[in-house]
Amino acid sequence: MVSSIRASVRRKTTGAGLAALLLAAGAVSCGTEKSPSMSPVAAVAKAAKNTEDITSLHYRMTGRVPEEGRVKAEASMRIKPTMAMSMKMTALDQGEDGTAEIRLVDKAMYVGAGAAAAKEMGGKSWLKFDMSALGGKGLGKSAPGSGQADQNPATESTFLTGAKDVKKVGTETVDGAETTRYSGVVTLADLKASLKDKDKATREQREKSIKQYEKLGVDKLTMDMWVDGDDHTKQFRMRGDADKGRLDMTITFLDLNKPVTVTAPPAKDTMDLAQMMKEVQNG
Repeated sequence: MVSSIRASVRRKTTGAGLAALLLAAGAVSCGTEKSPSMSPVAAVAKAAKNTEDITSLHYRMTGRVPEEGRVKAEASMRIKPTMAMSMKMTALDQGEDGTAEIRLVDKAMYVGAGAAAAKEMGGKSWLKFDMSALGGKGLGKSAPGSGQADQNPATESTFLTGAKDVKKVGTETVDGAETTRYSGVVTLADLKASLKDKDKATREQREKSIKQYEKLGVDKLTMDMWVDGDDHTKQFRMRGDADKGRLDMTITFLDLNKPVTVTAPPAKDTMDLAQMMKEVQNG
């Protein structure tokens, strides 16, 4: 039973990590185009610097994930003072079985397993992954999204600062905001090299995100970044070849620094996977 539940949940959530892995900081406000005197490198660096002040964000994700195919999701994430996240995600190529809801709260991840899995869980529709109990060994490493659910989406938007060929593409309106679009190609080796002058906290955040791309087998990313008039990333797109398919994700930021509250599902509807595994191991 455990293996079938894990398989069902894994199908639903493989993209969600890229959720909770995936992605950049933005603001909704409109603004004027960058000063002509600001170079593409300087504009991208300024937007990256502004991610450090973000406490929460609301974003939309669309694109293609290796193996899973087309996905779409919308999420709200609180970064400070504590991490919390709520995401609704659909794997468009998996039919009715491709929709999932994920919540990260109080160091635990909850996955809405759906009706099919509920039949095998005594009617319970949520699985709980205690990150502190599972994260260090055994199931913790393979729990859906466990390596990415606590990722700060703002981190990925800073990756373009590691590119050596940043250029201005033009101006575009994104979700009602006037933006300037920049583009470049960055390798993971370039990203690692760009961390040497960063402070410890920034370095650790970016290293964590880089590792997720390494796990996918991506060694080079083509990146587009849309920066609004307030020098915040409004949208970004990442494309790359992974070991098991093409990665092509676009993240649009709908809101910034607004209150985000995430609550755990009712206990009566939740199966604690760590507790279940202990019971199985104890016979």
